[in-house]
Amino acid sequence: MRVFRLAYTGDFLNAQGRYAYGEGGFSLFAGVPYLTWRFLEDQAPRADDPSYWQRFYSLAIRPEHLLGVDGLAVLRPAVTRETFSAGAQDLVVIGRSGAGYDKIDLAACTEHDVALFNCPSALDHSTASTALMFMLVLAKRLMEQQRVVRAGVWQRQAEVMGSELAGRTLGIVGLGRSGRELVRLVSPFGMRIIAYSPHADPRQAASLGVALVPLHTLLREADFVSLHARLTPQNRGLIGAAELGLMKPTAFLVNVARGPLVDESALADALRRRQIAGAALDVFEHEPLPLSSPLLELENVVLTPHWSASTRDVWDATGRAIALGMLRAARGEVPENVVNREVLDRPGFRAKLARFRENAARSD
Repeated sequence: MRVFRLAYTGDFLNAQGRYAYGEGGFSLFAGVPYLTWRFLEDQAPRADDPSYWQRFYSLAIRPEHLLGVDGLAVLRPAVTRETFSAGAQDLVVIGRSGAGYDKIDLAACTEHDVALFNCPSALDHSTASTALMFMLVLAKRLMEQQRVVRAGVWQRQAEVMGSELAGRTLGIVGLGRSGRELVRLVSPFGMRIIAYSPHADPRQAASLGVALVPLHTLLREADFVSLHARLTPQNRGLIGAAELGLMKPTAFLVNVARGPLVDESALADALRRRQIAGAALDVFEHEPLPLSSPLLELENVVLTPHWSASTRDVWDATGRAIALGMLRAARGEVPENVVNREVLDRPGFRAKLARFRENAARSD
């Protein structure tokens, strides 16, 4: 028997040292003699350290964290080239608890014979339903109507009249899993749907009733622009001052993808000048959003803490997916949803994974 040593990053814990997000799939490890697991507790929040919550999105895995670790489950910390500076003799897989992996250096993982797997489908519906929620909140002017009630100024009802989604044009940037799920969710609303997605299959888009268009066309024609693209070096700052200038003054921007897709300074300026009608953001260039951000001063933007898609259902699904992926690796098997598929052909990776093949007989 070869014991597979699994570590979870400390940000899975709460300040009391307990797992913060439900069951986590840990019940799948019960009775498995060839797997041990623990948390990297030095990265966990502490009750006597309130500053943790200002820096928890900037955590990074250090070289010493990899010592004696065969599998690493990552929530927020970055995995950089520096992470591997002392080598990664034992590490064979990293599981990303979510779909995005822009904070993980994929090339460095491959070079050090480490497979990265993620949970690509767990957040599809939740991300898309968050986008739809934002669209309805913006269209119905929910935040403004709530302020009318709280201030007791019901005479302002006519000033906060909303609009419907029906008959409007939805522009989706990134017709991947969550983008396609949004198409499904808005189907009862009778919206015209266009998309900018350079790698999308035109036949698949057509089957969904979606017209693929250039970005400038989407921005000019859409009443709602919803961002679902992955963050890459090429699309960082994809929506800047020039792009916002193409949008209708009655249009809304929704970002449920990655904060750096949008130039926040340009967006704040466009919102302040009512160049566009409003925006809803669950993600930001810098997280947590600094209290000095001009976005916080504006009433025509809805802000949530990169958490609207993180429901209990999602955590149950991602926790189980990570656990199942690690159990596969602990039996010398390739986990599902490996991102850097090229690593699978590397002799170093195959040798690392083969160390645990003997455990497969124990799970029969």
